[in-house]
Amino acid sequence: MAKKVSKDMLIGELIRLDEGIAPILMGAGMHCLGCPSAQGESLAEAAYVHGINADDLEAAINEYLTAKEA
Repeated sequence: MAKKVSKDMLIGELIRLDEGIAPILMGAGMHCLGCPSAQGESLAEAAYVHGINADDLEAAINEYLTAKEA
């Protein structure tokens, strides 16, 4: 079963979970993944700051993880 992420997970957690998540976040417009504040923000908080729908981003990451496992 694929690892599932949630909007309350920290950006740093997500990238440690799977480095392949970083390009998804960057493609959505989150280009500051390495900055200290980004590491401590939740996916929902970061999405809000960048004007991105957190539900869509959460779904895209979970789809990636599911496809990677297949």
